[in-house]
Amino acid sequence: MQDPAIRLMVMLMETGSFEEAANATLRVMLELTEQALAATRYGRHGRIIRGMIHLRPEEGYRGLAVLEAGAAARPSGAAGKADGTAGMVTPLLASATAWQLMVEHRCAISIDVNLGLLTPHMAGAAPLGESELGPAGRAFNSAESQQRFLGRQATHVGVLPLLGPGRVLHGMISLEAECPAATGQEFIWRECGERLQLLASQATPYLIALPPRPSEQAGDKYLPVVGASLASLLPALKVFARQEETLLISGPTGVGKSRLARWCHEQSSRQREAFEVLDLMTVPEDLQMAELFGWKKGAFTGAVRDNPGAMTRAEGGTLFIDEIDKLSLKAQAGLLHVLEERTYRMLGENGAERRADVRFIIGTNANLQTSVRAGRFREDLYYRIKVLPIALPALKDRQDEIARWARYMADRRHRERYPEGQVRLTGAAERLLTTQPWPGNLRQLDNIVRRAYALALVDSGETAQALTLEVHHFQQSLSYESDPAAQPLTEVLSTAARAFVSEAQARGPGAIDLDLADSFRGFVLAVATRRLGRDEAFRLFGRESLIKSRNHSRTLRREVERLEALYKALGLADCPFSDLVEGGSDSEG
Repeated sequence: MQDPAIRLMVMLMETGSFEEAANATLRVMLELTEQALAATRYGRHGRIIRGMIHLRPEEGYRGLAVLEAGAAARPSGAAGKADGTAGMVTPLLASATAWQLMVEHRCAISIDVNLGLLTPHMAGAAPLGESELGPAGRAFNSAESQQRFLGRQATHVGVLPLLGPGRVLHGMISLEAECPAATGQEFIWRECGERLQLLASQATPYLIALPPRPSEQAGDKYLPVVGASLASLLPALKVFARQEETLLISGPTGVGKSRLARWCHEQSSRQREAFEVLDLMTVPEDLQMAELFGWKKGAFTGAVRDNPGAMTRAEGGTLFIDEIDKLSLKAQAGLLHVLEERTYRMLGENGAERRADVRFIIGTNANLQTSVRAGRFREDLYYRIKVLPIALPALKDRQDEIARWARYMADRRHRERYPEGQVRLTGAAERLLTTQPWPGNLRQLDNIVRRAYALALVDSGETAQALTLEVHHFQQSLSYESDPAAQPLTEVLSTAARAFVSEAQARGPGAIDLDLADSFRGFVLAVATRRLGRDEAFRLFGRESLIKSRNHSRTLRREVERLEALYKALGLADCPFSDLVEGGSDSEG
């Protein structure tokens, strides 16, 4: 029989997507573990069930693949399921505790599910007994993971790291087996561990480098625009949305975390129940516990009546807690208790704790690991909420979405005013938007579209059922957005250059001569002349010799003529700086 490592390498070289590489890797690994199990005394009493690949670099999940052992005989490169998982009917998840140990030790881990023990396979380490459990955590942090494994008949799990150069952790592979007879005994993971790790090391470069299988994803009510980068995350998100585990959505402010959280709620079995949002940015630190858990009358000064908290309002549904890094250490302890025990008590409430029938989705724009190192965020809570991490890229990294979002925002705005009306953006306007850096992401884009829409209404007399947003509407809208003086000069010049190129593209080849870019000198000199007067403007830029030779008037006229040529080429009205050379002003009015 061909060596598994050689066989896998041949298969990997023929793959073209993450899903194909994951399928090939799991097939070979499952066959190897089945052979290893058959050669032991547990061969007649146990079975290999499935394998899973979790591609989750630091920022969050990028891929999830699951393969049942019975599907291992499928041809190489066969397509997986529509949700992006490889050969799997019901997607399954791994243990948060296993991932925590993987981050700490970068080594293989074996799990004895019935005993609830997780053992890192470090060099020279013996299997850990229950009395040897240390503060790093050698037992499940909660009973949920243990029950989840047992619910899918897994009694033993082997977990392998996906390590890149420099021992950078890119994810993990977990292999599940059912063998109750081996409870409390050494299973097969150590015996075949070196061969499995070799296969994992072979596969890692392919798993992290190959793109996901291309998929067309139509938008819906809650996620109206889906570009290429988001489409690559949706297969994993569809899996995560159907789970009860905590989902962590990270990304810069304004990228659409709350919208994605609502989408996940609508994809879940809780979609008919409440979707509650608690934005910690708006809650003072001393009221966080009260807003989260609610309070009874008299619980504190000012509590004049009972008030249900976010937990109670979200009962049976989903609670989205945004800006989690703003949560106080005291409230963090309370949230950790809820996540681990699934119980809570309202402030001032006596008696038994309430049962927390809530699915949690957490949002943050902060680096929580940095907060953990600084002592501002509990490490145990960090690992408890980072079970299913997803990172949303900034809008500037989703350029294929920008124009589509702008069209959606303009259409939504127009239909509020004219339900049967139509609005469109010109191609030049869309190209201009795609050249912007968008530090405020979707929130900033929405502001710009609203302002441009208002400017277009002014031009149309506010009566247009059919409205067109032109490039100059967005140029004017963008000009109000920030003070250019507060931006780096190179950024402002870069923005101007992108606008120049977009205008040339819109008008077609040859419509705008490159020499017209020289008119920027005219803008600089004209603005300085308005502000300081003609002589001082020339002194400011080191051209005092032109003043002495009386050539500065001629130079100013030449630069203004370049400006006038640009305005003419663009079909705009008279140049606003023409008066500077027509007996005009020497100072800014």
